[in-house]
Amino acid sequence: MKKYALIFIVLLSAAQAFGWSQKGHDVVAHIAETHLSKAAADSVARILNGKSPVYWANWLDNASHTSKYAYTKTWHYKNIDAATLNKGKANDKGDAVSAIREQISILSSPASTKEQKELALKILIHIVGDLHQPMHMGHLKDLGGNKIAVKFFDRKTNLHSIWDGSIMNSGHSWSYTEWADQIDRLSDEVEAKESAGNVDDWALQTYDIAKRVYNYFPKGTKVSYNHVATWTPVIEQQLLRGGLRLARILNAIYDPESSDDPSGF
Repeated sequence: MKKYALIFIVLLSAAQAFGWSQKGHDVVAHIAETHLSKAAADSVARILNGKSPVYWANWLDNASHTSKYAYTKTWHYKNIDAATLNKGKANDKGDAVSAIREQISILSSPASTKEQKELALKILIHIVGDLHQPMHMGHLKDLGGNKIAVKFFDRKTNLHSIWDGSIMNSGHSWSYTEWADQIDRLSDEVEAKESAGNVDDWALQTYDIAKRVYNYFPKGTKVSYNHVATWTPVIEQQLLRGGLRLARILNAIYDPESSDDPSGF
């Protein structure tokens, strides 16, 4: 019996490490790429050996389950049970907020090697996306919604899973480029407002959405068309924020004319 209980816990921990569906991460990476300055785009291409950020957008979800990169498993999320972001006990293995700052530091440092920067950039592309998935700023007691059973139409699942992809993919059957094209249409003024702030601000904003999600989807909820219609605009907003904010970070690091200081994130 203990053996099966242990397997269940491991599976829940593994499930919690996945953020947006593959398409969601591709959307975030693609939006970021289109908002890079020329200088930043050239630097990113050089570090990624000519490949697009989209190419690496989902890499970490698989890599975290290999022995070489197992140390990144907890970096996909930050469980928040307290009223404020830093009030609770920190995860000594790291979390999404600390991991993003660590990658920014590596990418910003002249002492970092090409290999270190390449790894840091691959990780950053993914985790900035994860930071904007509400259940990745969810509660420790339910593993970010993994322990809250719901039905998606007639399929048994959990709250975390439906936020990873079920709602998004039911809201629009677009390709990742179509998603980006349809949601990335803000004025310059609104775009600047949405990308403002630092990593703590963004995590708290996502946590505020998570609290609304918990209230809206109690255990046993049967998710249907009205739920999808209600929450798809929130997903659109979060994917766009993730892309714009990732672009702002990379522009701050790689564009000398950027007004941002990378250490300010």
